[in-house]
Amino acid sequence: MAIRAEEIASIIRKQIEEFGAPLTAVDVGTVVEVGDGIARVHGLSGVMYSELVEFPSGAMGVALNLEEESVGIVILGEYTDVKEGDEVRSTGRIAEVPVGEGLIGRVVNALGQPIDGRGPIQASQTRPVERIAPNVTVRKSVDTPVQTGIKAVDSMIPIGRGQRELIIGDRSTGKTAIALDTIVNQRGGDLVCIYVAVGQKTSKVAQAVATLQQYGSMEHTIVVAANAAESAALQYIAPYAGCAMGEYFME
Repeated sequence: MAIRAEEIASIIRKQIEEFGAPLTAVDVGTVVEVGDGIARVHGLSGVMYSELVEFPSGAMGVALNLEEESVGIVILGEYTDVKEGDEVRSTGRIAEVPVGEGLIGRVVNALGQPIDGRGPIQASQTRPVERIAPNVTVRKSVDTPVQTGIKAVDSMIPIGRGQRELIIGDRSTGKTAIALDTIVNQRGGDLVCIYVAVGQKTSKVAQAVATLQQYGSMEHTIVVAANAAESAALQYIAPYAGCAMGEYFME
């Protein structure tokens, strides 16, 4: 059987023309310093503020400090496996948390992952952890009170829906009790409550959840927990995650 060089050449030429290797551009940097859950990375020139980055160990981080020559990254979760010289890759995704009705009645961590042992959360949407606040001109006036169930508060200094209220006091003076009483008092109403526990002991969080379950208040409550054992990064991001979940119901 004779070998036809022209036919072989045409087949090779056709395969070369049809060959298409997918190319993906990835922004890459190198860890130059790491400690206490914070990594300083050289490179990542195209990284966005609050963008998720990935380390070789599988740990994720959030780019928060953008400088000319380096990037400061907060490592989410376990950071002991991140070492100097490790390669860091950008993901092109902003730090987000799941939102929606599926979160009601659940206990989640600062990343929106369930920690109550009740299986995955059915959430069809996500929202960025940090968003630009609505302009003052488009905000509605505060005209509806939140009934806390505490007569001294409701009669003299009522709290309005959409209002920020600081509960401040020394240790063991009942700050948590006021918050939990307010949540319990919303049973049967149309308010969705989000309780964010930052830096508390796991036992304290479990006790708060048990109290809400006892009064049937978990049916309208989401608990976001960043316990004392969690990294400083997760404790930092927890309040933002809780606000992102609340903004979904607000809008």
